[in-house]
Amino acid sequence: MTTPAPTQVLFDEIRDIYLGNARRPYGLYGINQLQHALQSAAHAEAQALSPSLVIACLLHDVGHMIHDLGEAPAEEGVDDLHEALGADWAAERFPPSVSEPIRLHVAAKRYLCSVEPGYMDGLSKDSRISLALQGGAMGDAEQLAFLNEPFADQAIALRRIDELAKDKDAVTDDLDDFLERHLLAALKE
Repeated sequence: MTTPAPTQVLFDEIRDIYLGNARRPYGLYGINQLQHALQSAAHAEAQALSPSLVIACLLHDVGHMIHDLGEAPAEEGVDDLHEALGADWAAERFPPSVSEPIRLHVAAKRYLCSVEPGYMDGLSKDSRISLALQGGAMGDAEQLAFLNEPFADQAIALRRIDELAKDKDAVTDDLDDFLERHLLAALKE
């Protein structure tokens, strides 16, 4: 019996999570977590972002799928800390160029709400609910601390993509396609 290569093991683990647990609804958008992940990766590719950031966009909400808090904890007043759970999961498997934008994507939302006029107004109802649980818009000191994070720019790019990836009519490549194109390169960055 041969042991699968580590990349194949990771490929299979991601497939198991996303094809098993990502059928959960994604907020109030009429799409599921898998569709949101695939749209996020497609937008990252369309912007010619690095393989690491494509994979980070694909996996940024993995934390929602590896906890046992149910499908919509924010609606029950619970912050599931999906960014930390997802980043910790990713950090065990990927370099910081993947895990850190995941860790910072909620902070990026808070940052954008504090510095970009109209950004908060464009958030959906469920994003506003989660924003309140996540600490709301950042104050000046938090903004500065966020901007000093090594992957702040990538997290902002991921967060902007997150907002675009909520189209119930979008058609994307499938999960295997994105993994085949970017997984190995992301592991090496």
